[in-house]
Amino acid sequence: MEPHEPLVGVIGFDLCEMDADGLVGPPGGKRALDYEFCIPAGAGFAAQVRAIDATARLSPGSPGRVGCGPDEVLVLGNTHRPDFAFVLQQLAGLPYVERIERAWFE
Repeated sequence: MEPHEPLVGVIGFDLCEMDADGLVGPPGGKRALDYEFCIPAGAGFAAQVRAIDATARLSPGSPGRVGCGPDEVLVLGNTHRPDFAFVLQQLAGLPYVERIERAWFE
């Protein structure tokens, strides 16, 4: 995938690592890549994100590793879908999304 302007500087991981289904890893060990980002608190922002990504999970009160502030909501998503690049491009193009980082769960 060729990076589009909204992706440059906002997406903190390499989309070229993923296959056409949004999975990373070796054959026989493929998995989805989870990502996280912050949005301002408010139903309108959440609705706009969910209109782009119906699977987005909101975690109010959690800063995540991206460090959401008290007036922000953590959003979690993953790349396990054929339109992952389009979804990430649309999310990265939102004026209030500063960065989208890979989420690591321990």
